[in-house]
Amino acid sequence: MKPLNPARLAFTAGGTPYSPSFDDVYHSADGGSEQARHVFLAGNELPARWQGRGDFVILEIGFGFGLNFLTTWQVWREAPGGRLHYVAIEKHPFLHADLAALHARYPSLASLAGRLQAQWPLPLPGLHRLDFGEVVLTLAFGAAEELLPQLELAADAFYLDGFAPEKNPEPWSAAVCQQLARLAAPEARLATWTVAGSVRAQLSAAGFLLSRRPGFGRKREMLTGIMPSAANCRSHKVKAQLDERAPSRRRIAVIGAGIAGASIAHALARRGHEVTVVEAAARAASGASGNHAGVFRPLPSANDGRQSRLLRAGFLLGHRTIPSLPGARYAWCGALHIARDERHEKMQRATAAGLPEDYCRFVEREEAMRRTGWPVERGGWWFPLAGWLNPPSICRALLYGVALRVNLRIERLVRQGHRWQLIAATGQSALEADEVVLANGIDAPRLAAHCGLPLPRLPIRPGRGLVSHLPGDAIAGCQIVATRSGYVTPAVDGIRCAGATLAIDDGDTAPRLVDHQENLLRLEAILPGAGAALDPARLDGRVSFRPLSPDKLPLVGPVSASDGLWLIGGFGARGLVYAPICAELLASQIDGEPLPLETDLALALTPARFSPPRRP
Repeated sequence: MKPLNPARLAFTAGGTPYSPSFDDVYHSADGGSEQARHVFLAGNELPARWQGRGDFVILEIGFGFGLNFLTTWQVWREAPGGRLHYVAIEKHPFLHADLAALHARYPSLASLAGRLQAQWPLPLPGLHRLDFGEVVLTLAFGAAEELLPQLELAADAFYLDGFAPEKNPEPWSAAVCQQLARLAAPEARLATWTVAGSVRAQLSAAGFLLSRRPGFGRKREMLTGIMPSAANCRSHKVKAQLDERAPSRRRIAVIGAGIAGASIAHALARRGHEVTVVEAAARAASGASGNHAGVFRPLPSANDGRQSRLLRAGFLLGHRTIPSLPGARYAWCGALHIARDERHEKMQRATAAGLPEDYCRFVEREEAMRRTGWPVERGGWWFPLAGWLNPPSICRALLYGVALRVNLRIERLVRQGHRWQLIAATGQSALEADEVVLANGIDAPRLAAHCGLPLPRLPIRPGRGLVSHLPGDAIAGCQIVATRSGYVTPAVDGIRCAGATLAIDDGDTAPRLVDHQENLLRLEAILPGAGAALDPARLDGRVSFRPLSPDKLPLVGPVSASDGLWLIGGFGARGLVYAPICAELLASQIDGEPLPLETDLALALTPARFSPPRRP
């Protein structure tokens, strides 16, 4: 991972926020919010252009401390449209304390600024989705020239607000301007405070028709532009196909009420769709999502590979959103991932060196023992924001207000015209829907194979796992999640969960003595001696079946987008962390919204990655 270099808080002699790194101000000395209204809102003919429309998408280069965003949000509330998607790139984000100090200077924006501060991400690279209901902010932390090719959206307006081109040329480069053209919706507008000749030349070469207008304050002129045609915009083509296929409010059936199904149902319902969840069992969270407690933490890696990036995105999004779920049971008690050996310890130490300490830091053995209250063998990664979740309560909270039909097993799917028929065991149609999401874990391949479409097989396999239930007082003093080759949680309702075993394609539903013995060996590796007094033959536990994918990444995306058939699954043992971001990704794909993940990650999750290549 390339560490971010956060912005430094500084001001000019006149009190204007200033960047020592670029020797430039963040906004005009004549007023920041006023400049936002004159240059970026009026320059893009807003709010007139978003009124009477559905979703509206703004892409900003140079978020700074969010003054343009907060001003736009304020105007959106005065003259609302549908849902505002605001995507912003920032290479040097402010730390939370500095952000709050800057916002305090703009009392008219205080209420909105407080909401932004409450969800402000840690300074970690990649995309961060902040959902405020009527406004969705996707922050992309990193360099514009690297992140723009990784975005999937169709922008209706562009705010170009980087530092002066002569002091910060990268955001104004030809490559950046070509990417803006790729991401432009038809008739997209742009606005910027600069009229530098190099900027005009690059934007014109990318296809924008430009004009000068009176500038703000002491700036004599500013620049506006329009993209007259975006016929080659792949993002817009995708959105247009979705809009043509179905109305904005659709009837969507989600099959499966575990963490995958509950998460996508919640995300779709928030977007205004009529969602019905169908569950074969008698209640939600009856499968792998029914465990009493699960671990919620990320997993860094030395090369910051796709799994690590996805887990980071899911962890950060879940940490922001889970506390808002009514009745969700969880605790951010912290988690310690103890190193396996000296080599692993060395890798952990090096990897943590580039990470914010609030996210992950390496602790030596002495601190690790203080954290666990136990004589552990080595140091490890300490995740202060991590903890445990009670999955059934999370599923219930996500499904609150969503129609749920239980004891209903769907035998097959039938496509009739533009609708799906969900056929029950009786042979009768149990439900009609415009779109169907398969979120039924290890049963998803069966339904995909019985939907009447020539689809490739979904390579999801069942992974049998047993979680052992230990007495809450069996491990005195340990009040955090501790992991190594397995995990153990704090006591939740008098039960500590320890595990978990893994047996692929093993359909035995009964707990086995050998499983408990294996879990006690895992416990021994984490907290030596902690299980010495426990008799494996007297332990309770729970068996469930996790859906596994061949490459250990989830399967999320269209099975057949043109037919409205989608999939979310293959979470394996990390469903609690994967679920928030995967549900947000799939809901964004279904609605043709800006994606919350980089394109390479979204492509890495598509179910089509396992399809054989087509012959030319």
